[in-house]
Amino acid sequence: MFSYIKGILTYKEPTNCTLDVHGIGFEIHITLSTYENLPIIGKEVKLLIHHYVREDAQRLYGFFTFEEKELFLLLISISGIGAKMALTILSGATPDQFKNRIISEDVKSLTLIPGIGKKTAQRIIIELGEKLTQLSGTSSDEMSITAKYPNTEEALRALISLGYNRAESTKAINKALKEIGNNGSLEQYIKIALNKM
Repeated sequence: MFSYIKGILTYKEPTNCTLDVHGIGFEIHITLSTYENLPIIGKEVKLLIHHYVREDAQRLYGFFTFEEKELFLLLISISGIGAKMALTILSGATPDQFKNRIISEDVKSLTLIPGIGKKTAQRIIIELGEKLTQLSGTSSDEMSITAKYPNTEEALRALISLGYNRAESTKAINKALKEIGNNGSLEQYIKIALNKM
């Protein structure tokens, strides 16, 4: 339902914040790393949103980066891990640290995250291992280059929504960046990136 919310930050604490959008206050649950990236109260900020709906509740979960939102969605796809637990997991490690723990099957490090026992850690590794190995084909440097420019970040989302994985999409957009520079339009980046696939 929501892709992102852009508004004035009126309240923040490590687990949630409130954005004012034309007089409507949206309460958004966030990770610790998203909290650390928030501006001061009164400034405008844009958060990527997941609208979580259950029979007894509706909640908004916000993320500063697309990578963090992607990991959140992967986590809540695992049986027995709800949105609250996923938020706790992502607050206990950076996205890169978390992915490295999964790929290296580091059960011990995962159990250091509050609320994660040995069995849960093993289940996360089994269910996410293959997916994250595919995502790990892209270095954090490449991801940060892509996320640096608004049009390239939007182009990355467009390619992923078309079914391409994050690693191959990021590499293709970085090739487009080298070809036309950082002032290209969204359409140019998508067109060139698709030709690089």
